[in-house]
Amino acid sequence: MLRGLFRTKNLDDILAAAGGPQFSLKRTLGAFNVTLLGIGAIIGAGIFATVGTAAAGDPARPGAGPSLMLSFVITAVVCGFTALCYAEMASMVPISGSAYTYSYSTLGELVAWIIGWDLIIEYAVGNIAVAISWANYFRTLMGNLGIDIPSWLATDYRTAMKLADANPAKFAADFGGAPHLFGYPIIFNLLAFGIVALITVVLVWGIKESAEFNAGMVVIKIIVLLFFIGISLYYVSPAKMTHNWVPFQPNGWRGTFTGAALVFFAYIGFDAVSTVAEECKNPARDLPIGIIASLVVCTILYVIVGAVFAGLIPYPELVTKLTTEQAEPLTMALDHVAPPGTTWPSTIVAFGSVIAHTAVLLVFQLGQPRIFFSMARDGLLPSTFASVHPRFKTPHVTTILTGVFVGVFAAFASIDEVIDLTNIGTLFAFILVCVGIPVLRMKDPGRARPFRVPLGPWLLPLLGVVSCFFLIFYLPPASWWRFVGWLMLGFAIYVSYGYTRSSIGQKLGRPTRTPAMLKLAGLGFLAVAVGLFIIPHDLGPRAIIDSALTAGADRHDRAVYGLLMIFVGLVVGVAGTVLGSKGGPGESVER
Repeated sequence: MLRGLFRTKNLDDILAAAGGPQFSLKRTLGAFNVTLLGIGAIIGAGIFATVGTAAAGDPARPGAGPSLMLSFVITAVVCGFTALCYAEMASMVPISGSAYTYSYSTLGELVAWIIGWDLIIEYAVGNIAVAISWANYFRTLMGNLGIDIPSWLATDYRTAMKLADANPAKFAADFGGAPHLFGYPIIFNLLAFGIVALITVVLVWGIKESAEFNAGMVVIKIIVLLFFIGISLYYVSPAKMTHNWVPFQPNGWRGTFTGAALVFFAYIGFDAVSTVAEECKNPARDLPIGIIASLVVCTILYVIVGAVFAGLIPYPELVTKLTTEQAEPLTMALDHVAPPGTTWPSTIVAFGSVIAHTAVLLVFQLGQPRIFFSMARDGLLPSTFASVHPRFKTPHVTTILTGVFVGVFAAFASIDEVIDLTNIGTLFAFILVCVGIPVLRMKDPGRARPFRVPLGPWLLPLLGVVSCFFLIFYLPPASWWRFVGWLMLGFAIYVSYGYTRSSIGQKLGRPTRTPAMLKLAGLGFLAVAVGLFIIPHDLGPRAIIDSALTAGADRHDRAVYGLLMIFVGLVVGVAGTVLGSKGGPGESVER
C-alpha cells in the first residue's frame, strides 16, 4: 500500500494529460501579464492591513517597531529561496496546479493530495479573509465619501454578537436598525459576498479579460502606494522620520522576527503565478520572469512603505492606538500627521486599499479553481471539476464552486477564524516545493530545465526549507492545531474517494468503487479532524491532556471530547485504511 501512496506521476504523463483537447486552456499571457498577475496577488491585504499590528505587537507577541522594514527584508529572503524553486519547477512543468503538480512528480500521490488540499488554505480560505477585509475598507471609503452602509450588511453575525456581549450600547447603536426574522437580527456581510460574486463572473468570462482587469488595478494601487510615500514626505521631513525610527528594535530581534512571520501574509501570492502556466504563451520563459520580477518589485515597495510608516508615527504612540485603528495602518498614519480636518489623503489611500484587495481576490480566485482542475484531471476529484467552458475556455465549474464557497463563508465567518490558517499552510506548501528540487534533480537529471536554481540543487532549496520552518516557529500555536485538523479533513476525503479513483490508482489495480472499510476509515479521519477543531487551540499537548484529566480544569469538557474523538477516530481510520486497501493486485508491482 505504502508504495502506491507514494508513487509519483511521470512528468511525460503529466504533460500528455494536459495536452488533451478536452482539458486544454487558452494560451494568451506573456511575461508582462504574468508579472502583473504576481504583483496583483502580492500587493494587497498584507501591506494595507498587517503593517500596523506587525509594528505595534499585542499582549501575546512583541512588535517589530521601526525594524518592520527589516522584517520585510527577512521575509523577502525567505520567499526568494522558494521563488527560485518555483521558477525552476514552473519552467520544467508548465502545467496548471502549482505546488500540487510539482509534488505529484517528485514526492508521490499522497503528498500531492496533501499539498493540493493545503493550497485551499492559501487560496480559498485566505481569500475569505481578504474578502472580509475588503468589505471593511470599502465601507470606510464610502463613509469618507458621505455614503453610509449599514453595519448589519457589512459584518458577520458572530462578530456582532461578541460586540453585543462586550458593549451593548454600541451594539444597539450599530445594529439597532437591522431587520429581524423570528426574533433574531439579520446580520451578514453582503459586501464581502458581493465582491466575490463579481470576481467570479469576471473569471468565468475569460483569462485574458481577467488579466487585463488585473493590470488596471495593479497600476492604480502602485500609484496609490507612491502617493502615500510622496504625501508622507511632504508632511514629515526625512530627518524627522529617521528621528522616529529610534528605538529601531524596541523588542529586540524577537520582535523583528515575529514581525517577519506576520508580514509574510503580505508576500503570499507570488506562487499563484504558477497556476496559470497552461495559459502562458511561452511558460518556460514567462513564468520565471513573472515570479522573480513580481517579488523584487513588491519587496522594494514594501521596504520603502515600511520605512515611511515607521517614520510617520513613533513606536510609543503607535502602541497606544486601538486594534481597529492598527487594522487600517496607512490611513491611520496619514491622519496622524495631516492637518486637522484634512481627510482627502487618507481617502485616496483607502481607495487604493480597496483596489489592492480586489486584485488579490481576482488572482487567488483565479488560482484555486486551477488547483481543483489539476486534481480532477488526475482523478483525485470528480471529473466534473476538470470541465472547461466551451466558449470562454476557462474551468468554469470549479471557478463557480470556489466563488460560492468563498462568498458564503465570507458573508458569515469572522476574519480571525480563517486568517491563522493561511500563513502556516502557505509555508508548508513552500517547504514541499523546495524539497522537490533536489529530489527531481536526482530522479530526472536529463530533463530540460530552462531555468535552474543557482548554486546547485541543495544549497538554496535547503535554505528555503530551514527559513520556512523558522517563520513557522514564530506563528501562534493555535494555527498548528487548526492546520493539522484541516489536513486530517482532507485525508478523510482522499481515503474515501481519491485513493481508489486516481489515475495512478487505477493503473495499480485499485477497485473502481471505494470499499466499505475505506469509507469507514474516512469517517474515522473526519472524527479526528473534528476533535482537533474542538480542543482548546491556545494550549499545548501536555496542557490539553492535563485539562482533560482534571475535572475542575478550565475547558475540561472540550479537552475530553476532543481527545476522545481524536483517539477513536485514529483507531477507526487506521484500521479501516489497512483493511480497505488490502488486495490491490497492482500495488506491489513496479512500473
